[in-house]
Amino acid sequence: MICPFCQFNQDRVIDSRESKEGDVIRRRRQCLRCERRFTTYERIDEIPYMVVKKDGRREKFDRQKVLNGLLKACEKRPIAMAKLAQIVDDVESKLSESAEREMSTGDVGEVLMENLRGLDKIAYVRFASVYRDFQDEEAFLSELKSLIRQKRSDK
Repeated sequence: MICPFCQFNQDRVIDSRESKEGDVIRRRRQCLRCERRFTTYERIDEIPYMVVKKDGRREKFDRQKVLNGLLKACEKRPIAMAKLAQIVDDVESKLSESAEREMSTGDVGEVLMENLRGLDKIAYVRFASVYRDFQDEEAFLSELKSLIRQKRSDK
């Protein structure tokens, strides 16, 4: 913590106490330079992660909603739940790295598709068909062709 008196950034904690509700910790600190004491309060960061929809609306990030979409795409595929949870964790970590604590649904979808592409091609195509809103078989075939080209270039 930065000392409010001399702006030095090193201190020691003299005393810590939880509030009665247990949602805040009060800490008495002493600056190592000027030796003056000050109090800080520590609480859980409650600013929610947000996703920005295509129409500009903002919505709280719903981990379960993302997981449900992945489950649909991976239905009857040999993919462990732990892998799907790891994919959702990846999205959450990208959200937490964002300074604004928000991400567009387009970016969320791209992260999910990138992970699915490496995990299971069938699940990837299923997810992409819904996410990219394929309107006809041409769009679907185009995506399949790009997967085949990628597989050939990986060899």
